[in-house]
Amino acid sequence: MLRITSRTGADGLTVIVLEGRLAGPWAEELARCWATLAAAQDARRVSVALDAVTFIDAAGRSVLRTMHENGAALTASGPMTRAIVEEITQH
Repeated sequence: MLRITSRTGADGLTVIVLEGRLAGPWAEELARCWATLAAAQDARRVSVALDAVTFIDAAGRSVLRTMHENGAALTASGPMTRAIVEEITQH
């Protein structure tokens, strides 16, 4: 299960908050949400908060990589998610 919520601040920055498992069909759902959001606004004004993500599979990593390559910032606080963010942003 993955919960996806977003909020846009007064500064125009949209924060997508992910909670749960970013895997399988949930990665596909995030990709759909991302496509809709990226079509509506500048991807460089998007931040993805991974603090409450408990698992990320290969499909989830792929979606996060696509989001990052298109300009979204990825943030994480846990050791697993920080390592995945570093892996994605270093390449």
